[in-house]
Amino acid sequence: MSSFVKSAAAAAVLASAATMTLTATAAEAAGAKEKCFGVALAGKNDCAAGPGTSCSGTSTINYQGNAWKYVSKGSCTKIGGSLTAKKGNKKPVPQRG
Repeated sequence: MSSFVKSAAAAAVLASAATMTLTATAAEAAGAKEKCFGVALAGKNDCAAGPGTSCSGTSTINYQGNAWKYVSKGSCTKIGGSLTAKKGNKKPVPQRG
């Protein structure tokens, strides 16, 4: 086996390992976050801002009930958000305690 073939094989193995590492990291990050509706400021949502919008950064008003933002898992309701879309754009009220 030539050194070129050995180098190419080694590079392929390293690339494959790096891809698996990146995929696991993305999956872990997704597990540490949850969608929180009604907490994003206008134009600062991560996605889903209702009819006529495409995705991130398309909410038109602060605290738009059908626009969500990723937050740390378990923190959404504590900061006054909702785990499901809601009507209106009432400012979120953080929970006490």
